[in-house]
Amino acid sequence: MSAPAPSMFSPAAIEMIQQLGLKQGRANLEEFATALEELAAADRDVVAVTSDSRGSGKLGPFGQRFPDQLIEVGIAEQNLVGVTAGLAACGKKSFGVSPACFLTIRSLEQIKNDICYSNVPATVVGISAGVSYGALGSTHHSLHDLAALRAINNMAIVAPADNFETREAVRAAAAADRPVYLRFGKAKMYDLHDADASFEIGKATVLREGNDVALLGTGETVVHCLLAAAKLAESGLNCRVLSVPTVKPLDEDAILAAGRACRAIVTAEEHSVHGGLGEAVAAVLMQAGVFVPLTIRGIPDEDTVTGAQADIFRHYGLTMEGLVEAATLQLQKLC
Repeated sequence: MSAPAPSMFSPAAIEMIQQLGLKQGRANLEEFATALEELAAADRDVVAVTSDSRGSGKLGPFGQRFPDQLIEVGIAEQNLVGVTAGLAACGKKSFGVSPACFLTIRSLEQIKNDICYSNVPATVVGISAGVSYGALGSTHHSLHDLAALRAINNMAIVAPADNFETREAVRAAAAADRPVYLRFGKAKMYDLHDADASFEIGKATVLREGNDVALLGTGETVVHCLLAAAKLAESGLNCRVLSVPTVKPLDEDAILAAGRACRAIVTAEEHSVHGGLGEAVAAVLMQAGVFVPLTIRGIPDEDTVTGAQADIFRHYGLTMEGLVEAATLQLQKLC
C-alpha cells in the first residue's frame, strides 16, 4: 500500500480550523460536477465537452445521466476548445473540461481566437489546477494559466475558494454572455462563507475585517489566509482577509480599500509569482498611487520542487505559518 498523502495543514493549523469552527466540504471539482448536473437537468442546452477527462473531471455520473449532453473528443485539447466554442456559437451553454496545465497552453491559440476573439459565451474549465497533480511534476503543474489568460481580451478568470463560490461561479458562467475560465483543484475545501453570502463575477469578499495586514488569496490559498489572520490575532493584530475568486476582472475597489486602510498587503496564489493575482494587485495599487508594502507569495521563477500539493505549499510558504511569517516581516520593516 502507498503511504497516505501528507496533510495540507499542520497540527497548529488544524487546531485553528477547529477554533474557527470551519466545516470541511468537498473538493471544488466535485461541487462543480454536481452544479453542472443540476443545470443540465433543468436545461438541455447545458453541455460538457471532455478530452478523455470525464473521470478526472468527476463527470462520470453526468455522462451516465445525460449521454446526449456530453461530448468526448479524446486527448485533443485544441479540438475540445474548438468544439466548445462551436457549441456556444450555436446557442448551447458549453463547458469544456480538461486538465488546466494542458488546456491553457496547448490550446491557447484556440482560446484566444475561437472563444475570446469570436466572442462566444463558452466556459473553459481547468481541472487539477496549480500543483494539484503534485509529484507528477512540472509537466502537470499549471502555474502559468492565470498569466496567459489575463493577457487575452474578453475572458473572465475565476478560481473559487470553497464550495459556495464554486456553485455560484458555475451558475454565473452558464448565464454569462462572455467567455469564462473556471479553475479548480483537487483538495477538499473548507466552507468559508456565511449563509447569507453573495457571489458575483468581478467581486471579492471580505471574510475578516482588520486594518493591520490585508491577506488576499484566490482559490485554494484563501483558507490559509484566513487561518493566518486568526493566528496573527493571537498577537494582537487585526488582519483583513479577502477572497478574490475573480482574478480578471479584479475587484479594484476592494483592493484599493484594503491598500488604503491596511499597513501592508500579502497576496497568496497557487501560481507563478509572475503574471498572477499578486502582480495584478500591485498594478492596481501603483496606478492608483496607493503605496503600501506588498509581498507576493506564490511559486517563484525556478524549477518547482516535486512532491505532494501539501509539501509544495509548505516549501513556498503558502500555509498558515508561511503567511504569518510574510505578514510579520512586512510589519517589522515598518518599525
